[in-house]
Amino acid sequence: MKKKTKIIIAVVALLAALAVFMLMGKKKAEAQISFETEKVAKSDITTSITATGTLEAVTTVDVGTQVSGIVKKLYVDFNSVVKKGQVIAELDRTNLQSELASQQATLRSAQTDLEYQQKNYARYAELKQKQLVSASEYDVALQSLRKAQEQVKVAQQGVARARTNLSYATIYSPIDGIVISKEVEEGQTVAASFSTPTMFTIAKDLTDMRVIANVDEADIGGVKEGQRVAFTVDAYPDDTFNGSVTQVRQKATTTNNVVTYEVVISAPNGDLKLKPGLTASVTIYTMERNGVVSVPSKALRFTPEPEILGKKYIIKDTAGTPKLWMLQDNVLTAVTVQTGLTDGTHTEILSGVKEGDVIVTEIVAGHMPGEEGENGKRSSGSPFMPGPRKDNKKGNKK
Repeated sequence: MKKKTKIIIAVVALLAALAVFMLMGKKKAEAQISFETEKVAKSDITTSITATGTLEAVTTVDVGTQVSGIVKKLYVDFNSVVKKGQVIAELDRTNLQSELASQQATLRSAQTDLEYQQKNYARYAELKQKQLVSASEYDVALQSLRKAQEQVKVAQQGVARARTNLSYATIYSPIDGIVISKEVEEGQTVAASFSTPTMFTIAKDLTDMRVIANVDEADIGGVKEGQRVAFTVDAYPDDTFNGSVTQVRQKATTTNNVVTYEVVISAPNGDLKLKPGLTASVTIYTMERNGVVSVPSKALRFTPEPEILGKKYIIKDTAGTPKLWMLQDNVLTAVTVQTGLTDGTHTEILSGVKEGDVIVTEIVAGHMPGEEGENGKRSSGSPFMPGPRKDNKKGNKK
């Protein structure tokens, strides 16, 4: 009997210990449950895309020459400010003047021959009326006259062309602006046989620039004219420059199997900080809403789980989606809402809740008061488990 009694007492003690442990665990679990909440409030919501581009002047003109020759004189250099019609360079005129003189001599010869043919035709016309020459002789005289007239026209065109080429030896600025590139030096020969060589590049107005940005095909659908743009350049890493989308070009460019579209962005440059050729890191704001009722986006992803909350909390769910959760007196109530724009962090709420309402965003796991574990917090291990081994300098205690 004594042995049986001892067994019964041991079983009862074990059951009592287990009951205490489960009760402590339950209280502990309940003590660990807390909620993170936020108020529905107004905020600014924006969506944007990023791209890179290159700065350039809005109007840039390449100035060249239509005739070949040696550069005799340059009147401008890099950064020279020029006016429309200003002489900026001259080519050597020797060969061009010789060509003009040759064409003028050819014209004089053609005019002399024309005078002779006119007189000769007049004679044959008079003789034909008197029937003293044959019709064929008259036709030859008429044909010679017409040929001489055509020769004079050809010679006149030759003179005009030579005179025009001579005028091309003087290079004028076609616009008001600033010289941003000079490709020739005095004494250099320029050849215009197959193409017009570029001598200067003139930017019209560096206070009004633009960015040509390459936007990925996945983002181009959201880009529209008039959208706000912010961009930075490495030359001024602490400055942010502003502009707007002025053009979305339809032509696609494919580089290494990546399709992009050019977007033109205005870049006011009143202080002349920005320079042609700088690389710009661009942010295009494709959608902006200011002062709209919104909630943290994570609140729309929150779903309470009964097995975590236990019996302490009552869950009143709804079939609609998306939904937000509101907590009052241990009762979690779902509210179906209508959402609008989102930037990933916050989401606009069109209906369902109002500004000032408190919503649950997530469950936060805490600890029983006085419990300490790692980093000063009590661990959630069983009180019946043996404690950890402690090491000291003298030896180990198990």
